[in-house]
Amino acid sequence: MDATVMEEDMIKMATTLPTDIGKRFYIQTYGCQMNEHDSEVLCGILESAGYFPASHSGEADIIILNTCAVRQTAEDRVLGELGRLKVHKYRDPEVILAIGGCVPVEPGAAERILQRAPHVDLLFGTGDIHRLPELLERVQAGESPLIDVGGPDVRRPEGLPRRRPEGVKAWVPIIFGCENYCSYCVVPFVRGIERSRRPEDIVDEVQRLVGDGVREITLLGQNVNAYGSDRPDDVDFEVLLRQLSEVDGLKWIRYTTSHPRDFPLRLVDAVAELAPVCEHFHLPVQSGSDRVLHRMNRGYDRTTYMALVDYIRERIPDASITTDVIVGFPGETERDFLDTLDLFEYVRFDGAFSFAYSPRPGTAAATFSDQVPEEEKKRRLHRLNERQYEIAREKNEQRVGRTYEVLLEEPAPAHPEVYRGRTSANHLVLVEGPLGMTHRFCRVRITAAQTFQLRGEIIDGGGTTHG
Repeated sequence: MDATVMEEDMIKMATTLPTDIGKRFYIQTYGCQMNEHDSEVLCGILESAGYFPASHSGEADIIILNTCAVRQTAEDRVLGELGRLKVHKYRDPEVILAIGGCVPVEPGAAERILQRAPHVDLLFGTGDIHRLPELLERVQAGESPLIDVGGPDVRRPEGLPRRRPEGVKAWVPIIFGCENYCSYCVVPFVRGIERSRRPEDIVDEVQRLVGDGVREITLLGQNVNAYGSDRPDDVDFEVLLRQLSEVDGLKWIRYTTSHPRDFPLRLVDAVAELAPVCEHFHLPVQSGSDRVLHRMNRGYDRTTYMALVDYIRERIPDASITTDVIVGFPGETERDFLDTLDLFEYVRFDGAFSFAYSPRPGTAAATFSDQVPEEEKKRRLHRLNERQYEIAREKNEQRVGRTYEVLLEEPAPAHPEVYRGRTSANHLVLVEGPLGMTHRFCRVRITAAQTFQLRGEIIDGGGTTHG
């Protein structure tokens, strides 16, 4: 069958009107930005199929938990929420409780969830989003509990409906899946092989978003640097950035996540040359120990990583560099941990997402016999965080007195006269301003520094959502 015809059939399946138009749905999202984008698509599909969004789970006829499987704590949160929803389901047995995202795709996870939470009606996977209306119809017809996770390698059709929040920012996925097989990570098993979207489809989507008022996009992928490696054309991630930088009216381009192994120096050059591409590099290092990096199957060593950082600092002195790190990986010694601390001193990250190692079923590291005791993991995590907080505060203090362009994103919940915004380097800034400044670009002078944010004053409020 022609690929275009297949995509049209899949979109038709995603928007087929159900037999019970008027029911309300609520989606709870866990995990990464890709999950957030998936929830936007789920919302668009359900609305196109005749459902209406509910403001909270208590008023919903269909409750969907879009789950994350990266760490055990994320899965535990889902199980905790299912326990809370058990009462809701008991009071109204007609409510459909569905579990989507990465957790149901894990081997044996769907059965494990149903054993703990038999009140769940539907479990579907990351490759089955477009089939949700059909799956709900089957549940409503009495086929419950229904496990239909399919496989994660399905190529998602273009043109699926989507409902995103109002504003000038948007997620744009460019590649799905991952083939790195880091020894601690479950993502390749739940997100499937790498599948790059056609560059013309990405450019077309961005142009349409800009036409709708979007000024900042974030390109998404489990490893955006791998973009294009599975396609026959010569459009890789650098070329794609150059194409998108030519879209008239697009102010800022962000991207996440990058793999240090696949970050060529010419990509740093592209970021330096292309005005819309933000000077923020999120480079998950995971460990500063060569021995641990090898066991993690990361594909680089600390010297290579530090050389990449050096080149970024040379080409883009004002760039911010953030990272992810795991402490307490199996076999990590005190010496290995000190290597990580030493690397943090060398790089001086602007921010770091630090985690204690969490074994995930089906991964190689979960079978390693030399697991680190939980108390030692906590001790190392505390030591690393304490030093990183000091470094972040010191770096923020160096920004006091400087002026940055800031996109004001939203008022603070309890203080509508205070706006949260971000610089192109992704520094969080709080500023006071009159009502109606949301989604505007302004020039801001930094007046004070804290560990995780800056404070400033607007010196040029004439910026508009058009930049």
